[in-house]
Amino acid sequence: MRRYPALFAALAFIAVPARPSEELDRQLKRIFASSDFQAKSFGPARWIENGAAYTTVEAKEIIRHETATGKRSVLISAAALTPPSATDPLSISDYQWSADAKQLLLFTNTKKVWRDNTRGDYWVLDLAASGLKKLGATAPPSSLMFAKFSPDGKRVAYVRTNNIYVEDIASGQTKALTSNGSETLFNGTSDWVYEEELALRDCFRWSPDGRTIAYWQFDSSGVQQFTLLNNTDSLYPKTTLIPYPKAGTINSAVGVGVVSAQGGDTRWMEIPGDPRQNYLFRMDWAGNSEELVVGQLNRLQNHLSVYLANAGTGNAATFFEDSDAAWVDVRIGAFDWVNQNSQLLWLSERDGWRHAYLAPRAGGAPKLVTPAKNDVTGVARVDPESKWLYYLASPDNATQNYLYRTSLTTPGEGIRLTPADQPGSHSYNVSPDCRWAFHTWSRASQVPVTELIRLPEHKRVRLLEDNADLRENVSELLTTPGEFFQVRLDDGTVIDGSLIKPRKFDPKKKYPLIVHVYGEPASALVVDRWSGRNDLFHRALANEGYLIASFDNRGTPAPKGRDWRKIIYGSVGDLSSREQAEALRKLMAQRAYIDPARIGVWGWSGGGTNTLNLMFRSPELYQVGVAVAPVPDQRLYDTIYQERYMGLPGSNENGYRKGSAINFAEGLRGKLLIVHGSGDDNVHFQGTERLVNRLIELDKAFDFMEYPNRTHSISEGRGTSLHVYQLISRYFEEHLLPGPR
Repeated sequence: MRRYPALFAALAFIAVPARPSEELDRQLKRIFASSDFQAKSFGPARWIENGAAYTTVEAKEIIRHETATGKRSVLISAAALTPPSATDPLSISDYQWSADAKQLLLFTNTKKVWRDNTRGDYWVLDLAASGLKKLGATAPPSSLMFAKFSPDGKRVAYVRTNNIYVEDIASGQTKALTSNGSETLFNGTSDWVYEEELALRDCFRWSPDGRTIAYWQFDSSGVQQFTLLNNTDSLYPKTTLIPYPKAGTINSAVGVGVVSAQGGDTRWMEIPGDPRQNYLFRMDWAGNSEELVVGQLNRLQNHLSVYLANAGTGNAATFFEDSDAAWVDVRIGAFDWVNQNSQLLWLSERDGWRHAYLAPRAGGAPKLVTPAKNDVTGVARVDPESKWLYYLASPDNATQNYLYRTSLTTPGEGIRLTPADQPGSHSYNVSPDCRWAFHTWSRASQVPVTELIRLPEHKRVRLLEDNADLRENVSELLTTPGEFFQVRLDDGTVIDGSLIKPRKFDPKKKYPLIVHVYGEPASALVVDRWSGRNDLFHRALANEGYLIASFDNRGTPAPKGRDWRKIIYGSVGDLSSREQAEALRKLMAQRAYIDPARIGVWGWSGGGTNTLNLMFRSPELYQVGVAVAPVPDQRLYDTIYQERYMGLPGSNENGYRKGSAINFAEGLRGKLLIVHGSGDDNVHFQGTERLVNRLIELDKAFDFMEYPNRTHSISEGRGTSLHVYQLISRYFEEHLLPGPR
């Protein structure tokens, strides 16, 4: 293929074959342009009657299932879900029951806000009256957010245009509890960076007595705005401005207040510290209507304080603290109070493992609940009597996870409840009484299956979803099972890896290998669970004659202890580049069928970043790379993520320099394709444009593809997902010839 000058390569990607091979193209269309390989999930299901029953949405009806017997009955008919003057029932995206289960709140007509569909219409159905009522009658369509019943079920609170409203269900009378919401001030919902990095969207809470509402307020004035430019949807370009704090810049000022549900002034909680230099990452009522519990992280995210704040006076006092030389990991669920609200359940890595602790409400040292030397990966449920903690862990295999139970009164070694004959990855939705659970189980080569089980014996009661159609459809792609392996680096570090081999693999021949990489703290790739379209893409690619491998270097969130995860602090990009390259060399030394002259690498987001790092830093090893939506310069990413793992740019200038791929671009020797959506609100197109300029300056030939107005997922618009993966496939087929030699 002709090598164009770098300038022209920057303007349009170099011509490659119009399509992948006929067989690969057929499989890609099935994966990305049909529903053939779409897994079915069970639900949405809701436990009711403390676990004695649950409800599901089926054929536009709400069905009640008796948990123990499976007795099924239509609780709400399609006719009851049809609004007046309409002919069809509502299309239900989500629903919630009132506390007495006599009313149903329905979420419909939803619209995406950045990542999730969190804006829409809400309807209330009174089961006794059998009448549907739309909330926010005067509001524009799809404009309400996070609606929820008051504890007595007589009112609903919601967010609209960055203000909090309470609506009386019977009369329809609506009261605005806040009125200062604007494009820069948000009440009851979060700013961009809190949503992205702390998963905080729904930002208000009813008090248990229903008299007040506690809420977050975000003041983003002063946060620099990033401009997204839309060149294609109108005669002249349109701009979208996002208050987006890049590493080292100003954050929103965030506060927590309490306001009467009848309206009036807000009482602000007196949480110490500069509200722009600390994060209020979690808040809720502290088991009563008098106190709030508020979690705060400092700007460096290496010190955490949990406060009890008096809702009436605003006075706040610390009752629990945690710290870490790197960062304190707070990506866990809600506040869980146990033992009549006298202790707070908390996950901490203070002893080198992620363990569960009970922090006394009155203060004092927390009590260790899970003393075994392995990580707790998540909390499933605490039983109502505070005797048992149900949690997830995987002491012996970081690629899998299982359900365990341990006593809260006499802590000891956890008891594994997941059967030994079910290796893989498991998730559980445990009933409030902890007698039942919806259990979903999968493996890398086994489609998800959901069943109802009885706890603690983990006995299957009934099958809920077996994905039989999917299992049949994917059978032709699963003829060769994937392999999990480990390699030992020179310093003794053991790296987990995975490998997919081609159909009709011959170990006596040599095959090209493509590494799928991520390598950052946000995600692990080497996991024994069903990964959907991405994994099926790799299997289809493998059957063209490629080996597909992944490695999880240190710093990825594997359950291998605190030191494994946090060794990457201050050196994101640098450490991963070295360990990924060494792991590949070790694998090549062990597997003679890997062709060292045909090594490729690709990744998305952080994986796109590491693709650049590997192509630039180890050009003798990787010949072909595809970097999708990368972060070439870490200074361009957001405060919470980048500073959590790298510190402040001014204090770690050398780390930011060594971790940013753009500073090593002179090393490029192989074939590189850079792909990005110009409408990416998360990882901005700006970084790729800067990299393009740097490669031009260095006279480096490369290929480039822009997807106009697509976000970080590059999925918007008909045919987009298929086009992206066809592009990746044909780039490898052109430059990394498939098949054995």
